[in-house]
Amino acid sequence: MMVLPIVKIFTYKGFVKYSRTKLGEEEMIKRFRTLGIVLVVVGMVFVVAGGVAYGKVQEGYDSLQAFSESQNVTLSYNDDGQLVDRGTTEGADAIMALLTDAWGYPVVESDLDADDPLVNTASEYMFQMATITYHTLHGTQTVTLTEDVEYNGEVFAAGIYTHEVDGKYWTDFDRQHPIEGPARSQAWNGTAHGLVGELGVGTVTHSTLQLGLGVAGITAGIGLFGLLAGFGLIWASKAKDGELAFEATTVPMPERVPIDTMIK
Repeated sequence: MMVLPIVKIFTYKGFVKYSRTKLGEEEMIKRFRTLGIVLVVVGMVFVVAGGVAYGKVQEGYDSLQAFSESQNVTLSYNDDGQLVDRGTTEGADAIMALLTDAWGYPVVESDLDADDPLVNTASEYMFQMATITYHTLHGTQTVTLTEDVEYNGEVFAAGIYTHEVDGKYWTDFDRQHPIEGPARSQAWNGTAHGLVGELGVGTVTHSTLQLGLGVAGITAGIGLFGLLAGFGLIWASKAKDGELAFEATTVPMPERVPIDTMIK
């Protein structure tokens, strides 16, 4: 059981007066100092952890930058700094509509920089992915039948057929259809799938690095707060004798009853 310092309570002319002993003040100051030291240690741990996390995030950014430079994939801009696709802003607008409207991706406009066209941010990776997807969805495939084929009661004579992809993704085709089946494999070929998957990895990598940077900042911020609070308590606990003393307080008291008590 912890025993608190003796508190003397006495009355004078209808007022009660409280005062604490010197021992209580010293004990309280000692506790403040101990708490301050603990906060400083915890704060230093968080600051170091934040610094380590920041270093790892920077290593990731450097690696992603090197990977992007090796591939050397760039976006196209006109002289006015506007995105273009195959020489027109209308093409880029259509791709952006696919990305933001159909896919609902939150593009960060500041990532699309005409002075830095290299694809190395999440928004740039996603725009490039949308570019490949857009042209795949709106492409035309040529299918050649070497012999007549019957499908669902319809006969497709041998010959050359032109098939519009018409916005169809891989799963939207009828793979057993003599025209749609081969057109699907030609439109959504291994190259298209591979590029989309590779760009997706770049997007996720950049987004993860941004998240890591935020976590590093929060961790370091908590550490700095702990250091500030800890040093503040230590500074306060070094006050000169009497600076942190509890002043005597008087309050009205209806009765004049002398009291000496021990609070436990």
